Amino acid sequence: MTVDLSDAQWFKSTYSQPTADCVEIAHLSTGAVGVRDSKDPGGPALVFAGDQWDSFLAGGIWRD
Repeated sequence: MTVDLSDAQWFKSTYSQPTADCVEIAHLSTGAVGVRDSKDPGGPALVFAGDQWDSFLAGGIWRD
């Protein structure tokens, strides 16, 4: 399945350094979440259903 990401508003975590390469996410109008590599913004992106993203965040393994 192809998802149109042309209007996606990508952002990095507030924990990221402004010049550092990292993961960016975008909340899509469909309720899905896009994830991409900030050093390759024109490259491929992963798209997760909203409930999948919520489960990832609830897992808490990424937190300090």
